Amino acid sequence: MKKILVTGSVGQIGSELTMLLRELYGNENVVAGGNRTKPSGKLLESGPFEIVDCTDVAQLAETVKKYNIDTIYHLAAILSGVAEAKPNLAWNVNINGLYNVLEVARENNCAVFTPSSIGAFGPSTPPDDTPQDTIQRPNTMYGVTKVAGELLCDYYYKRFGVDTRGVRYPGIISNETLPGGGTTDYAVDIYYEAIKKKAYTCFLKAGTFLDMMYMPDALTAAVDLMEADPSKLVHRNAFNISTMSFDPEMLADSIRKHIPEFKLDYDIDPVRQAIAESWPNNMDDSPAAEEWGWNYEYDLAKMTEDMLNVLGEKLK
Repeated sequence: MKKILVTGSVGQIGSELTMLLRELYGNENVVAGGNRTKPSGKLLESGPFEIVDCTDVAQLAETVKKYNIDTIYHLAAILSGVAEAKPNLAWNVNINGLYNVLEVARENNCAVFTPSSIGAFGPSTPPDDTPQDTIQRPNTMYGVTKVAGELLCDYYYKRFGVDTRGVRYPGIISNETLPGGGTTDYAVDIYYEAIKKKAYTCFLKAGTFLDMMYMPDALTAAVDLMEADPSKLVHRNAFNISTMSFDPEMLADSIRKHIPEFKLDYDIDPVRQAIAESWPNNMDDSPAAEEWGWNYEYDLAKMTEDMLNVLGEKLK
């Protein structure tokens, strides 16, 4: 049975991925790692938790050895909006933290899953059906760290044989955790406001298309890639994965099918708008489908129905 450490386990993806991994591999076999703050509720109660700061290599190594970890899902990261405000912090966490994880993995023979992002692309990248292998010249600190992280993972696989794997996530939409400073956060906030106020003020312009994904598909992708036959992985790291592409108006229209009186207006955030315009409209994910069978379950209509049902109960 695998022994797994999840860094960033209190974050948006990490909190839900940790619970899924515990269902699959056993509660005691999945260690939730978080920086400074202990989680509450089922994440803390269902299995082991350790304070793990990925920028502290000694602390990281101690946890890996303590639990005989053989697989690390490294999710600790600074997201796009926060990274632009605090570029030094973003570099330290996203690059130095990843370097520490890879070094500990090399020394302890661990496999590593590290997510990249659509943020790894830039204004000169083809925006439609963005290829798996294409121009990557991001103009944000977040994007710079993601490109560097992809290359670093490739290097550790080729140079040291560390079993590194990863996907390029689009915007992730969750009904469990609140957003954490990303450019695609509007696509989560809008559902909360639709239920509470039947209105939402969006910080991105109408017509701003971005790749998005519902959390259940994002979690499945991570697990399926780590379970895939390594001999079939040509790319290994930074696989494009995609499920849907929409702009704020399309998302609002999908909500109006359930809440007809919902209103959408705009107050544009120039920083996040500029970031969004540098990212692809949609990615070509055919290599992921060919190399490890990537597929998805949720389109926009199905996601909206589920989000409104789950949040409607939660916000009563």
